[in-house]
Amino acid sequence: MTRGITGLVPARFLTIIAHLVIVIMIFWSRDENIKMCLPESYTSEQYRLKDTQLIVGLSVSLGFFALELIGFLGGITMFMPFQSLLSTCVHCGAAVALSYYLFDAWPCDSYWYIFGFCNAFPAFTEIITMVGVLWLKKGL
Repeated sequence: MTRGITGLVPARFLTIIAHLVIVIMIFWSRDENIKMCLPESYTSEQYRLKDTQLIVGLSVSLGFFALELIGFLGGITMFMPFQSLLSTCVHCGAAVALSYYLFDAWPCDSYWYIFGFCNAFPAFTEIITMVGVLWLKKGL
């Protein structure tokens, strides 16, 4: 019996890519978001510190995207319904939230909430799923 491609597979791919594109756009235009975190009169040291924090968060996000895309495009978790549904939902939510974050110039500290719920959590579940699949496949 063969399984057809469900709607979750393309939806998951599209939402991950949409989230990834928005994170890359935030990399390019992070200046306004950083200024929203700082007081009216700020020093260049304060600006540099917030900029570094945001760059680290965005870089870790890109690393988590790499993990998720390896599991997904490698076929390890592509047809796992729970992982696909979870990933689709959180990345869709992240794309919407980060769009507001980018266009409404939300303070840069709000990025960490979106990062935790919509990037770190699905990457963590992806790692657990990949380890489970690979270990069970080997019979360990």
